[in-house]
Amino acid sequence: MSTGQYGTETDNDGDNSAEQARSRTSSSGEEHDPRPVWTLGLLPAPELPERIIENIKASLIKRLENQISSEVQWRLEVQVDPLVGADDKGEDILDQATSLKSSSGWRYAVCITDLPLFRGRQLVIAEASQARGVALLSQPALGASPMTRRVEEAIVQLVSELHFGSSEEGRANAQQYHHKDSTHRRRNARELVGRRLSEWIAPIARLNVDDDQHRIDVRFVSKFRPTGDIKLIGGMVRANRPWTIFPAFRRIGVAAFATGAYGMIFTSMWRLADSYEPWRFAAMMLASLIAMTLWIIVDHNLWEPLRHKNAFPNAGLYNLATTFTLGIGVLFYYVTLFILFFLCAWLLVPPAVMGQTLGHEAGWLQFLSLAWLAASMGTIGGALGSGLESDETVRSATYGYRQQARQQHVKALTDSDSQESSNEQGARHQDRS
Repeated sequence: MSTGQYGTETDNDGDNSAEQARSRTSSSGEEHDPRPVWTLGLLPAPELPERIIENIKASLIKRLENQISSEVQWRLEVQVDPLVGADDKGEDILDQATSLKSSSGWRYAVCITDLPLFRGRQLVIAEASQARGVALLSQPALGASPMTRRVEEAIVQLVSELHFGSSEEGRANAQQYHHKDSTHRRRNARELVGRRLSEWIAPIARLNVDDDQHRIDVRFVSKFRPTGDIKLIGGMVRANRPWTIFPAFRRIGVAAFATGAYGMIFTSMWRLADSYEPWRFAAMMLASLIAMTLWIIVDHNLWEPLRHKNAFPNAGLYNLATTFTLGIGVLFYYVTLFILFFLCAWLLVPPAVMGQTLGHEAGWLQFLSLAWLAASMGTIGGALGSGLESDETVRSATYGYRQQARQQHVKALTDSDSQESSNEQGARHQDRS
């Protein structure tokens, strides 16, 4: 297997006849570009990975020309397939990517999944198979931000591994070619992404592996598992888009606003808000946020079983991601309620009337205190209202596409086990009778 500046002769060259045919054709009236066409197939999971790929397509082609090869025309073909990366087994994802690459006539293929990947106890961020011309990237393992830039850098690095090779000679050739690039910041050709603060806290280790079974040449893993898990959870929460959760919860919003607004008409609530110290407000706010988060998780069975015959590996990570997703979503919801209640208090409660009730002049501070107390009460009322939402509504609002599918699978297994247990109990009861 030879490695060079302009490409690598691997067993995937037979898949490129379609590319060569496209390079020989041009529309009438257009200047013919004699360079051969190489197509990079991108296989993102639905939703966040798909949106990221759409945002980076133009700049990605420029990077490929500058950092991989300018002797060819680079084209991108994006195929969003819910079945690609439907589980967290890297070998299955690579097999599917290899099949799609072969059938589509692509030069290389990179699959971007929105699930975490593990090899034993190692948290895998990306891996590449030069022999097959395919690579795999776990989007959440890159962290929460800046997500788009990291994904773009990682894709270019993985294509570089496929093109130049992962050996020391291949990396030296990649580094030499990369130094010709004047439009992007130079970085080490052995690094998956550029070094930022999160990469110093949760560094990425590069492993040259000899995996004959899956034909993996290089693997990028988290060097320190604890910090890598924190970064992973941040990426999983980002994929769930917690700030979009509560616009979908109409019943929760109605219950919360009705509870807080009803309480605001009573002068006793005015006096409470005026007499509370800051620590009481903070304690009530924290209690209401925790109560709503836990109530939604418990009431809608979002907690994955840890000790169960069908328990998924690393279910604890998914539970943490669920908790943080809902916690951040509830916080956005709380801030929205606070603003609404402040506006209501300022518009509907005359300052003179409040001042007469409190025995002193009412100003901004009193209205802010009243809104703060009403937001805490409304959040607790909204927790009770969350029981009115269906499980499907809660799951679709809480999770991204892939984790929704995973949650449905967990629920199906749990329901199946419950049915089996009920059948066994019924059979034992009949035997006794």
